[in-house]
Amino acid sequence: MNRKVWVALVAVGLLLLSASSCQKKARVKGVELTVGFSEKTLTDNLITDIEYDWKTLADFVKVGKDLTAYVHFWHGSNMLFQDDHVPPVPTSKWEPGQEYKYRRRIYIPSFIDEFDPTFKGDETLRMAVGLYNPYDRTGESRFEVLNTKLKVLPPPPDSPEIVYESGWYDQEMDPNSPLKKWRWTSGQARCIIDNPHREGLLFIRGGVNKEVFTDQKVVFKINDQTLDEFIPEELTFEKSYTVTTEMLGEKDEFTLTVAVDKTFVPSKSLPGSKDERELGCAISFVYFR
Repeated sequence: MNRKVWVALVAVGLLLLSASSCQKKARVKGVELTVGFSEKTLTDNLITDIEYDWKTLADFVKVGKDLTAYVHFWHGSNMLFQDDHVPPVPTSKWEPGQEYKYRRRIYIPSFIDEFDPTFKGDETLRMAVGLYNPYDRTGESRFEVLNTKLKVLPPPPDSPEIVYESGWYDQEMDPNSPLKKWRWTSGQARCIIDNPHREGLLFIRGGVNKEVFTDQKVVFKINDQTLDEFIPEELTFEKSYTVTTEMLGEKDEFTLTVAVDKTFVPSKSLPGSKDERELGCAISFVYFR
């Protein structure tokens, strides 16, 4: 996929905080943050890379503990999604006059209602970024570094539609599960996807049951061509691929096949289960743009 020029969306947020006269608080001084996105135009239902560029100024006061970055995206009073994380270089190792830059991939979920009579062509997300100590329950170590607004449009009209055609079970949800929501496959499952006749980004998130199989192989195919085959090392996996125009073929649709080399029936493999389905792997998210 052709990557667009990185676009700086936010200027500088400077955090200057001091201790209370009656209570000693955590202190962060002299920090700048600039963020940018790999897509020039942000839409909902979009995977994009976000670049964080932290800069410490000459008056930066070293932090004694490793702080977590909170990154919250708000639509009105609803926090739509977040990207909380620990910076690759821990804040306890930050030094004055340095730059700490890294990228992370985020997904902007579908939230725009184009049929809403009040919709005027775009929506606004408020992005709030700060630092905090996750072990401090008082909230006194939580400091906002950046607060900005992002313009978000509906996806382009030619965005490919994904149809779960065959081999899929109904969607399941569990907020306590690592996948949150998913569809189990049988031994082989197919999606039909609109062919944009250009290369695109394919992203797949899923999981396997390691209690049953430690070496179950997962295979992805585009049309009849094997895209990847692997044995997940963990319970969950995330895979991304740049799919070329040649792989997509000349038809107006192409097929994505998810297959496994072995299946299981929970009632026969897991104590106490009454599930009689033949299961392969669990897929929580298929994305193609």
